Amino acid sequence: MAEVEETLQRVEANRTVIGTIVANKEGIPVRSTFENSKAAKYAGLLRHLTIMATSTVRDIDPQNNLTVLRIGTKNQEIMIAPENDCLVIVLQRCDG
Repeated sequence: MAEVEETLQRVEANRTVIGTIVANKEGIPVRSTFENSKAAKYAGLLRHLTIMATSTVRDIDPQNNLTVLRIGTKNQEIMIAPENDCLVIVLQRCDG
């Protein structure tokens, strides 16, 4: 677990990172740099999107797995990495 914390701290130290969320497989945040309600909203919504994206990847190629889902908007990027029984979510500001 210390290795996970070190990795998250390294990611969070990046000046463009807005925040991070680690959610369990039900989409409930277990660690976050956001206030609880915002973390729960992001985690719940992105869990559903990740389930659909995972299913789509498997439908296209049953031997393949989703490793990272990256969503770009005008102001930010959202990166979701499904790992074991959790989701790691990173929100990053777009510098441009």
